[in-house]
Amino acid sequence: MKQVIDPGSVIGVLGSGQLGRMFAVAARQMGYQVHVFSPDYDTPAGQVADLEIQSDYQDLDRVARFASSVDVVTFEFENIPVSTIETACQHVLVHPAGKVLYTTRNRLREKEFLRGIGLPVTPFAPVRSLADVEQAVEVTGLPAVLKTASWGYDGKGQSRVSTVEEVRRAWQALESQEAVLERLVEFAAEISVVAVRSSNGQCACYEPIRNVHRHHILDISSSPAELPLQTEAAAMDMAHAVMVGLDVIGVLCVEFFLTQDGSLLINELAPRPHNSGHLTVDAHVTSQFEQQVRAVCGFPPGSTARLQPAAMVNLMGDLWSHRRPAWSRVLDFPDVKLHLYGKRTARSGRKMGHLTALGRSAQEAIDVAGDARNLLIKAD
Repeated sequence: MKQVIDPGSVIGVLGSGQLGRMFAVAARQMGYQVHVFSPDYDTPAGQVADLEIQSDYQDLDRVARFASSVDVVTFEFENIPVSTIETACQHVLVHPAGKVLYTTRNRLREKEFLRGIGLPVTPFAPVRSLADVEQAVEVTGLPAVLKTASWGYDGKGQSRVSTVEEVRRAWQALESQEAVLERLVEFAAEISVVAVRSSNGQCACYEPIRNVHRHHILDISSSPAELPLQTEAAAMDMAHAVMVGLDVIGVLCVEFFLTQDGSLLINELAPRPHNSGHLTVDAHVTSQFEQQVRAVCGFPPGSTARLQPAAMVNLMGDLWSHRRPAWSRVLDFPDVKLHLYGKRTARSGRKMGHLTALGRSAQEAIDVAGDARNLLIKAD
C-alpha cells in the first residue's frame, strides 16, 4: 500500500461529528477530497465533505466498499467497532491503527498500558462484580470515582463515591458493566498536551493547554498554560512516550491532572484531535486538524509554534434554550473567532460550537472569550 498520500487523493473518515467537520475543512484546504461514513445524515462533517455515506458501522460489506473507494482512512472518535476497523484495514491504510483504538477506548486497558510503560496514573482497580468492590477500595482508598471502563465521555458513566456502599450502588447502577475505580485527585489544575506523530516516527507536541471543566464537560481552554517550564517539559515528554509506546500515526491528546504538590498524573488519552486543541486553529502555525491530515497522509508534522495567546470557550446547547443566540454581538469583537458545527438541534449539554479569543496574555483572552459568550444570552 502507498505510504504517502498526495493532495488530490481521497481521505475516508469514520465518524461525522464536529471533529470530522474541522478535519474535513483542513483536508479540503490542502487539496484532498473527503468522504465520511457514519449512521447519521446531514452531519457536521457531512455538510462540508465531498461525499457523506450513511450506513451502520456493523454493515461490513458497506464498510469494505467505502474503504476500497478511498486512499486512506482515519477516524474522529473512539467508539468505532473493532470489526469495522479490521474490515477497513483489509482494503486500505488506516491511521491510527486499530490497536490504538482498542487500547484507548477502554479505561482499564488504557491505564494498564500507561502503568506498563512507567507513566504515572491515578491509583485504580477494576470492578467487574460486587465481590470486587472491597478489594478495589483497598487499592484506591476513598473518596474515589467509579467510571465505566468503556463508552464514557464528558462525565457520562461516572460517579463520585465516599463509602463502600456508595461504590456498590454506583456499580449496580451501571447495569453490570465493567468499571474502574480511581482515587479522587484533588488537583491544582487540569492540562492537556496534543501531540502528532508521522509514519516515519517524527513526533511534535503543542505546549500544554490549561483546561477548566463545568459539569464534567470542558468549558475553557487557554494557552499558554503558564506552568513552570519543568512541568511543561515533563508533560510533553510523557505525551511523546505515549505516542511511541502506542505506535500512533496521527494525533493524540494526553489529559493530565497537575496535583497540589506539582506532580503530573495522566487522566485519559484521546487518539484523535481534542476539544482543548481547537484553539490551535486560530492561534498556532499548524492546527491539530492539519496535523492529522499530514500524519495520516505520510507527511511530517507542521510547526506547533503558538502565534498569540488564546482561549477557547465551548458553546453548549443551553445557550439556545430561550432564543437564537445574538451572533452579531460576538462578531463585534475583532479578536474573537466564531466556530459553529452545523448541528440542527440544540440540547442541554450538547456542544454546538466554540469561540476562540486572541489576546496579549492567556488571561486577557479568557476574559474576552467569556465576555463574548455572555453577550450571546443577554436580553436586548
